[in-house]
Amino acid sequence: MIQFRDMVTPVDCVMTEETTLKEAIEIIKEKKWNLLPVTDGDRNLQGVFTRSGLYQMMLDQMPLETPIKAYIKEETGTIRVDTPYHEIEEKVKTSKAGTGIVLDEEGKVMGLLTKTEMVMALLKSANTLKDQLETVMMHSSVGVLMTDDKLEIIYANESFSKITGRSIDSIHARHLREIVPSLAIEDLGHHHDETYQCILHISSYETVNHKEGKIVLFQDVSEIEKMAEELQTVKKLKLTIETTLEHAYDGILMTDERNVITMVSPPLLELFNLEKTEVLHREADSVLPQLRLRKVFKTETAEFSDVYERQGINYIVHRIPIKKDGRVIGAIGKVMFRQLNEVSELFKRLQKAENKASFYQGQLQKSEAARFTWDHILSEYPYMDKLKKSAAKAAKGRSTVLVRGESGTGKELFAHAIHNSSARSDGKFVIVNCAAIPEDLLESEFFGYEEGAFTGAKQRGKVGKFDLANGGTLFLDEIGDMSISLQAKLLRVLQEREFYRVGGNERIKVDVRIIAATNRNLEEMVKAGEFREDLYYRLNVISLNIPPLRERVHDVEHLTGKLMIELNSMLGTSITGISAKAKTALLQYDWPGNVRELRNVLERGMTFAEHGNIQVEDLPDYLVSKVSVTNTVSLAEDAELGAIKKALIQASGNKAQAARLLGISRSGLYEKLKKYELTV
Repeated sequence: MIQFRDMVTPVDCVMTEETTLKEAIEIIKEKKWNLLPVTDGDRNLQGVFTRSGLYQMMLDQMPLETPIKAYIKEETGTIRVDTPYHEIEEKVKTSKAGTGIVLDEEGKVMGLLTKTEMVMALLKSANTLKDQLETVMMHSSVGVLMTDDKLEIIYANESFSKITGRSIDSIHARHLREIVPSLAIEDLGHHHDETYQCILHISSYETVNHKEGKIVLFQDVSEIEKMAEELQTVKKLKLTIETTLEHAYDGILMTDERNVITMVSPPLLELFNLEKTEVLHREADSVLPQLRLRKVFKTETAEFSDVYERQGINYIVHRIPIKKDGRVIGAIGKVMFRQLNEVSELFKRLQKAENKASFYQGQLQKSEAARFTWDHILSEYPYMDKLKKSAAKAAKGRSTVLVRGESGTGKELFAHAIHNSSARSDGKFVIVNCAAIPEDLLESEFFGYEEGAFTGAKQRGKVGKFDLANGGTLFLDEIGDMSISLQAKLLRVLQEREFYRVGGNERIKVDVRIIAATNRNLEEMVKAGEFREDLYYRLNVISLNIPPLRERVHDVEHLTGKLMIELNSMLGTSITGISAKAKTALLQYDWPGNVRELRNVLERGMTFAEHGNIQVEDLPDYLVSKVSVTNTVSLAEDAELGAIKKALIQASGNKAQAARLLGISRSGLYEKLKKYELTV
């Protein structure tokens, strides 16, 4: 609907009682208005100066410099801009004046309204509405016929032609009864037509000459039947699901995209002592927070919970996301408490652990446990968040994972987190640094040795890392530093899942998940013959590449704040912040030692800081000497520019996708492209 404001001609000039005849002539000539509103200094209406007043001044032979004050007409028609439309329409119909003064909501002059402008605006609105209606009719699946007051066809759409098989030209100007003989025109409402196999709906409308025309809508019966069949199928499916839930052995509930419960089974209600009315159409985490169903909306992966207990009954929750087009649109919570088949392996492993010999148990206690989770991997870089999600998915399986990245990027943290989020989290997490153990001892460290295997061997022999990690995870750090001969033996263990201790002839089977890490270029080592190609492909099943800190420069500031909290607790310091110059130095530095180096630098700075926050002089000399804190264009900006270029390359020039990779809005990306004068 066209707005009244759109019909108003704005008054952008000021006419007062002191306006001269010459000025009035110039305004009327330029604007081509029939009258000019005369106002005071605050746009309050004083009267109008019309063309009649202008002609009278000329007849009175008034000089051009004469003020128009004496020729102003005080009585004039006004209309407020917030006047209801039907009142405006009535005033325009009855008013003898061709132009009216429009006032705003405060009664100030804002413009003029002419009958011509109103008619033209309404005509434009009517044409727009006509185009919109024709577009709707063209794309509608419902056939439409329209007649004049003589019941002769004046309009038909394409859907009518498709439904009836009659061309639009063949029915134009024909009488409605010729086209639809069975139609009772006098009876408005729904009718069934056997000729065209349609449901007809007939209604009346008022023509432009205030007579009565007819509109007939044609709905294809086959289309209605198809919809009815689909509806029936949906009803049957819903009934099937409800019946399944009613007779399910375990507790089941379903939620929609808002995590609101849509279906629930009786066993679940029994376990938690709830009524159906207390659960249905309620947010799942508010009614049953212990199920933690909202978690799958974030992880987007199915998962099992730990074993919980309620009134002496153990139960486990299987959380399953419901996805459509890659988006989570709901969740299923399966609560298993009558038969915990899915966790029988956990109980078997626990039983085996309790029956281990005291020596073997002592060795197990010496091995390391995974200490870190995904929450310990701190970053605001979108790629790191994506990498963590990929690693969390990989953790659910058994495949070997190869973590790659420069020294200090956090490869070991990823290994710990993968183990802790896997089904082996209750097993041991054993670490072997392949670069720290002498090559002649590495084989015995891996596989252990039998009594008397070599000079100096312990009398009772030694259990190797594979033994210790049985049922758990073995983390092989710096795998690229392993000798070729040991690579061959490791490959056999990975393929056959069995090995021989040094000096022994008994075949020992193991169930170990391997996570390897390296900062070396294994592909180049394979080409140079320094690393076995078959072992490379065995290790490189799932590869995670951790970007260096210089490629995620915004993480420097984020990590600084988090690490300072941790270091304050560890060092007993009370450092509250970091000076602007010191922060600039940290942002400009390229961090070859990555996060590990950043932590060491902060530990040193907080130890030496004397003013409650870290100053430039508290930072290591080697760091300060490599950066310039007075540069107008900082290295942080260089790093940002590099990150933007890399994101655009990865997104093949797609700015929306590049913005998502950088974790900024599309408008933010355009501002940075303008800042760095980049064109794509």
